Amino acid sequence: MGVVERLSRELLNRDVALDRESLFSELLSLVPHHAPLAKPAEIEAVLDGLVGLGPVEQFLADTAVTDILVNRYDDVWVERAGHLERTPVTFSSPEAVLAAIERAIAPSGLRLDRASPSVDARLADGSRLHATLPPISIDGPAFALRRFVPKARTLLELEARGALDHQASGYLADAVRNRRNIVVTGGTGSGKTTLLNVLSGEIPSSQRTITVEDSAELSLHGHILRLESRPANAEGAGQVTVQQLVRNALRLRPDRIIVGEVRGPEALDMISAMNTGHDGSMSTVHANGPDEALWRIETLALSGERRVSELAVQRQLQSAIHVLVHTARVTGGRRVVSIHEVDRHGLREVWGC
Repeated sequence: MGVVERLSRELLNRDVALDRESLFSELLSLVPHHAPLAKPAEIEAVLDGLVGLGPVEQFLADTAVTDILVNRYDDVWVERAGHLERTPVTFSSPEAVLAAIERAIAPSGLRLDRASPSVDARLADGSRLHATLPPISIDGPAFALRRFVPKARTLLELEARGALDHQASGYLADAVRNRRNIVVTGGTGSGKTTLLNVLSGEIPSSQRTITVEDSAELSLHGHILRLESRPANAEGAGQVTVQQLVRNALRLRPDRIIVGEVRGPEALDMISAMNTGHDGSMSTVHANGPDEALWRIETLALSGERRVSELAVQRQLQSAIHVLVHTARVTGGRRVVSIHEVDRHGLREVWGC
């Protein structure tokens, strides 16, 4: 039996809290008697195997790391400062990856097994975890962690980071204050949620805002009510969808509704809300450009069980959405690349970098 396994078993046999500080303190008393020649790296390996995300836990202390990607137990990548890089870090086995995933999702009461081989979870610090098991992931348990790291909180901070210029910043601030409906578009990791969070900060605190998210990431101040969807439990019951939450939000006397991201039939409920007295509402959608964003929202709105004509959805879109802001990942970071106004004639660019 190796040093790491021996110390791990001894720790688990003792009455000690399973947090890093308590385990480390107990290890200091164990090592002289059970593994006097143990190396610092082996002690760290014991702690990594019992708490947190195992050997990738170290990346959580690096604010430059935005994503941790475990493709296989011995294939670990991170995105650091906008660049993907392979790391020398490995897990000891596929079982060690699975154990790390289970520790991460345990507080959420979520399930991951062969009958339910994928899971989405929001961790305590706001980070998002998506994990898969075989047969979905062929090479063993895998996961992707999108870090929650300190980000810009104001439009001025975004300007300082080069994400947009003063003209674009002023236009967007006025659009929020004048209660124009805004949709932020872009690809994965392009800064949509960050921008939505910043724009939401321009909403007067006297207005009641209800946020609806699949995984809560927005951090707003003022008169805020936050709603978050919930997956089905192990018995397949208890699911609460974003679409249901948007409908609930309408009954909770909102001045504005913010949908973190539309990705399903809730798109129809969102544009209906924008057309029925909830001016100044906002959302995001995955799209490669402003035109594609409108097509995608239309497609999503038509994807539900309710029968509604394509023409009716198009007309609602034209009056519901006033401003489309497109974001993209560029060399050196993420930035706003264009702002378009929407009317019955289509899109009109009002700003572009």
